[in-house]
Amino acid sequence: MYEEPRDPFADDPDHAEALAPFEPELDDDDRADLLEDLHELEMFEKVLQPQGFRGVVVDCADCDEPHYFTWGLLMANLRGLLEANCAQVHEPAFDPDPAHYVTWDYARGFSDCWLKTHGQAD
Repeated sequence: MYEEPRDPFADDPDHAEALAPFEPELDDDDRADLLEDLHELEMFEKVLQPQGFRGVVVDCADCDEPHYFTWGLLMANLRGLLEANCAQVHEPAFDPDPAHYVTWDYARGFSDCWLKTHGQAD
C-alpha cells in the first residue's frame, strides 16, 4: 500500500490573514476628493459623450502605457471606493480608439468652457 508523504507545512500556523491587502479607511478629505471626482466625471460624461468621447485616458507610470477608462467604469470604481473602500476588478478596454478618450485635464477644461457658454457656470 502506497502512503502519501506528510505535508511539510501541516503544523505551521495559518498566516493567511497577514496576506490580505491592507486597505486603510477613507478619511473625510479622501471621501470629499472622491465625491468631487465623481461629480466631475458625471459632468464630463454629460458634455463630452455627445461629442463622441467615451472616457478618460490615463498614462500609467508603472507600465508606461496609456489606460483607457469609460465614463461608467470610472464612476463605478469611484462608487466602489466610496461604498466598500475598494475598486472593482475590471477588464482593460479592448482595442480602444485613442481618438475617443481625453485626459482628465482636457475634460475639465472642456467642461468648464461648456458650462460658461451654456450659462451654468458657478
